[in-house]
Amino acid sequence: MEFLSYLISGISLGSVYAIIALGYTMVYGIAKMLNFAHGDVIMIGGYISFCAMSYLNLPGPLALLLAMVVCTALGVIIEGLAYRPLREATSLAVLITAIGVSYFLQNSALLIWGATPKVYSPIIEGTQTVGGLSVSNISLLTMAACIVIMVVLTLFTSKTKMGKAMRACSEDKGAAQLMGINVNRTISITFAIGSALAAVAGVLMCSAYPTLMPTTGSMPGIKAFTAAVFGGIGSIPGAFLGGILLGIIEALAKAYISTQLSNSIVFAVLIIVLLVRPAGLLGKYVPEKV
Repeated sequence: MEFLSYLISGISLGSVYAIIALGYTMVYGIAKMLNFAHGDVIMIGGYISFCAMSYLNLPGPLALLLAMVVCTALGVIIEGLAYRPLREATSLAVLITAIGVSYFLQNSALLIWGATPKVYSPIIEGTQTVGGLSVSNISLLTMAACIVIMVVLTLFTSKTKMGKAMRACSEDKGAAQLMGINVNRTISITFAIGSALAAVAGVLMCSAYPTLMPTTGSMPGIKAFTAAVFGGIGSIPGAFLGGILLGIIEALAKAYISTQLSNSIVFAVLIIVLLVRPAGLLGKYVPEKV
């Protein structure tokens, strides 16, 4: 029973990582850029929902919706101002810009909300007991949301016109533009979707771990990127699988090995997996033509 409790805790934590990793993998798969400011968009989503519930007295679902709207707009603004001018720039220039945007968001949050940690009120409370095993409602909501988001994104990218345009941009932006696809608009929509997912992850994460500060999104963002690489960055099912496995590994490592060493164990497993499968668990190796 104790093992099941740790396992469910790991799946719940992994579901948060998976939702964040889905945003990472969408942006990388289509725009071919690593948005390391993604973790800080999570933090902004947490603060927006916190203010909505604490100061505006909005219920949890409306606070979540407001956070999604604000983060969606923020994602589009970041893409338009910081990344679009670097569309043809080197990967290093984009990476440095992403780090700069990350620090800008963190320091903006520090100026607006201060360094004192905020105590976050969960958007849903209570527990469910099945066969002597207690599971919080927020854990159940997080796991359900992760599955629904993964299925919806998979259907969206494979069935809708915009989803097919995203896949075309992922394969070849130049050819997609020649076929009449608005590449800039497609990438902006990708950032909007990824940022909305970051807001969902921020609210769910803060509900499960109710401490909010300007650096809240940093480590989850790094771990979610690790999950995306673990599962195969660019693959939606891979991001889902990588997030879930990463959460389980972290929870079991904390329970049975060491709380202090849990992060090291997570990254050690990533290294081992990449040595065996460099493209990740579900990633595909694509040779580059020169």
